Amino acid sequence: MRMHNADATCGIAQAALVLGDWWNVLVLREVARGHVRFDALAAEIGLSRKVLTERLGGLVAQGVLRRSLYQRRPVRYEYLLTDAGTALLPVLVAMQDWGDRWALGDGALTATAEADSAEQARVRALVGTRLPDGLELDGGQGDVPLTSPDATATVLFTYPGTGVEWGPIPGAAGCTLENGLIRDAWPDFRRAGVDVRGISTQLAREQNEFAQAEEIPYPLLSDADHRLAAALRLPVFRAAGRLRHKRLILVVDAERTVRHVLFPVTDIPHAVAESLRLATDCAHASRSSTEAR
Repeated sequence: MRMHNADATCGIAQAALVLGDWWNVLVLREVARGHVRFDALAAEIGLSRKVLTERLGGLVAQGVLRRSLYQRRPVRYEYLLTDAGTALLPVLVAMQDWGDRWALGDGALTATAEADSAEQARVRALVGTRLPDGLELDGGQGDVPLTSPDATATVLFTYPGTGVEWGPIPGAAGCTLENGLIRDAWPDFRRAGVDVRGISTQLAREQNEFAQAEEIPYPLLSDADHRLAAALRLPVFRAAGRLRHKRLILVVDAERTVRHVLFPVTDIPHAVAESLRLATDCAHASRSSTEAR
């Protein structure tokens, strides 16, 4: 790419060398989603092997991806994000937010979604998707797995954030209510063998302060670096100084596969009760499957 002399000191221009190529952006999107092997990338993007090889080589040379050997005969590599690549995840999520709001939506700032929106279609398509291996989030005392190894099902619920005055943004308010309702239902979740994880883009310190004040018994995890948002292409909106998760609930089985999705969440008490019902059914099915083996 030919550059103007002034571009040598322009961070935007330098970033455009990496993200200015359509295929590079899609490669990074898929790696963030956990598709890290060549054939999986080719299948997801629909790219020729020649072009994909060129793009992967370029991203490795630019220090955004690194190759990791997983098979010697024949030689096969996985393509993993470097620190520089991980630092691009907020950029990808911001691009998604812009696309959802301005290219696919009407430009309105909202923390929810219309029934026929692209966001709803994308989130509903998560059913049957397996969570990427090794994906953990900051729990304040170190990274915490998205699912517990002793749980037969896990409820993951994302929310915009606590302690924020949201003003007129539709769907943003209610985070404290949601956490309080799940806290009160916690004994029922545990009796069913179900674990719970609350997730927002607030800092882990902020999460911990809220958890202590409200006596939250389940982990509250921070997705401040947008690893989960990028991995699952979760809908976000920008408010109060950062990108925020829109409120949704995922019910995940013991094999880390998404079995149920609740989105958009407009009736919080109903959604909490429904998540308990769905997770209990999922846990029962998991135990029955295990006993039948």
